[in-house]
Amino acid sequence: MKAKEETLDALIVRVRACRICEDVLPLGPRPVLQAATGAKVLVVGQAPGTRVHDTGVPFNDPSGERLRAWMGVEPATFYDPQRVALLPMGFCYPGRGGGGDLPPDPRCAATWRGALLERLPNIRLTIVLGAYAQAWHLPDVEKTLTETVRRWRDFAPSIIPAPHPSPRNNRWLRNNPWFEAEVVPHLQEQVSLLLD
Repeated sequence: MKAKEETLDALIVRVRACRICEDVLPLGPRPVLQAATGAKVLVVGQAPGTRVHDTGVPFNDPSGERLRAWMGVEPATFYDPQRVALLPMGFCYPGRGGGGDLPPDPRCAATWRGALLERLPNIRLTIVLGAYAQAWHLPDVEKTLTETVRRWRDFAPSIIPAPHPSPRNNRWLRNNPWFEAEVVPHLQEQVSLLLD
């Protein structure tokens, strides 16, 4: 079968069997993602944390609770791959660094991202969480995360940049109350329009 003829389901099977970054993954490979061709909303995070690695369920942690609140969706909607695709920049837990988790291995996105996105024809809204997702999906934006998120109207309605919903960003959220006052209501409205 030619690569262009491969179905999304077949591609996901290959992604879940991927071992390309095995040499640098402290807990071993366990690619975590969710996607189906009917999905209208794409959520792009950084990479799974240890809890997600353990369970194999994307955003099955406090970050996910906050993200679902920002989106205004229940878990049943969030975990319906025909509605929401969850494709982090790295599909496996990358390990810990000095200030938190290490960045996603760039080999992951280089190997899989383009082919996966080509097979998601119904995406109408992409939520880009954090600097790594923003660097990929908004490559011409050479600003800080805060400046990029502050310019959210420039990218809406098809892309909404946001900080990562991790509890590590509680300080950022306290220092930038406009995000939850302005961006979150718009995000909830767009998600509701697409998924209800």
